[in-house]
Amino acid sequence: MTVPSVAVVILNWNGKALLEQFLPSVVQSQYPNLQIIVGDNASTDDSVIFTKVNYPDVKVMVNDQNYGFAEGYGKLLEQIEADYYVLLNSDVEVPQNWIQPVIDAMEADAQIAVAQPKIKWQKHKEQFEYAGAAGGYLDLHAFPFCRGRLFDTVEKDNNQYNDQKEIFWASGAALFIKSKCWKEAGGLDPDFFAHMEEIDLCWRLKNLGYKIIYCPQAEVYHVGGGTLNSNNPYKTYLNFKNNLVIMQKNLPLADAYPRIFIRMSIDFVAWIHFLLQGKPQFAWAINKAHYDFLCNLSKNGAKRTAKQIPFLKHTGQYPSSIVWAYFIKKIRFFSQLGI
Repeated sequence: MTVPSVAVVILNWNGKALLEQFLPSVVQSQYPNLQIIVGDNASTDDSVIFTKVNYPDVKVMVNDQNYGFAEGYGKLLEQIEADYYVLLNSDVEVPQNWIQPVIDAMEADAQIAVAQPKIKWQKHKEQFEYAGAAGGYLDLHAFPFCRGRLFDTVEKDNNQYNDQKEIFWASGAALFIKSKCWKEAGGLDPDFFAHMEEIDLCWRLKNLGYKIIYCPQAEVYHVGGGTLNSNNPYKTYLNFKNNLVIMQKNLPLADAYPRIFIRMSIDFVAWIHFLLQGKPQFAWAINKAHYDFLCNLSKNGAKRTAKQIPFLKHTGQYPSSIVWAYFIKKIRFFSQLGI
C-alpha cells in the first residue's frame, strides 16, 4: 500500500527563538513519507540562516514579503506537492507519533477534508490550549468556541474528550488538510491576513459537503499568542471584522444579513464593555472592524460560493448563544451545553 505523502509546513516571521525551541521536536516526527518545510514571511531576523545551517534536511522557502498567515500559506502551498498539508504554528511542540493517527482517521473516510489533533497548552500539558482544545464550534451567532474552552475558561484534560468527533472548525495551530480539498476550496482567503481564516476555510468545505474532525489519538502542545497577544487591539479588530466576513461568505443569503445585524448588535455590547473598562482603543477596534466590513460588502459578497447549507444543519454548531450560556447561565464547561 502506498503511504500518503505529508508536508508539514511551518510559517515563520521573525521567529528564530521559536524555531530554536520547537523545530527540534518537529524534525523528530515519525512518519514514513514526510517532508518538513519552514516557509518564511520575509523575516528580518536570521531565522532562515539558522534553519538552513542547523537543519539541512528541512526545506526552506522564502516569501518576498510578509503576507500574513492566510496569504503566506497560500503562496507556499501552491509550490508544494503532497497528499496532505499540515499547517503547523511555529510555537507548537509535537511528540514523535503525532501524524500517523490523524492520517489514519482521515484516510478512513473520503468525506473528511480537515482534522486537528488534541491541542494542549505547552506550559501546562495537563490543560487544553485556548486556540484549539478538542475542536472548534460556532454558536447561533457565529461566535467561535472550543470543546474544552469557553471564553477564558480552559479545562484540564481528564480524558473527557477522547472520542473522535465531527466538529465545525479545526484550529490553524495544527491543521491537517487533504491537498485536493485545499485546492478545491481555494485555500485560505488572503484578505483575512490572520485570525478566523481557518474557520472560513472549514465552513466553505462543509458547504461543499465535507467533514471536519477532531482526532484525540494524537496531541500537540501549543504556546499560543505567538504573534498577536490578546492585549493587542489589532487582534480585536481582526477577530470582529473576520467574524462578520465568514458569516457573509458562508451563510445562505436569506439567513446571512439578519444574523449579521444581530451579531453587530451584540458587538455593540462588547463596545460598551470596553469603554466601561477604560479600554477605548479596543472599542475603536470594533468601530474600525464594522466600518471596514461594511466598506467591503460587495467584495466579500462576490466570494460567496454557489452552495450554502443552512447553518443549523451543520454538525458542530450550538443552536443557542454561547454568550448567554457563559455570562448569564454561568456555564463553564462544554459538557454542560448538551451538544
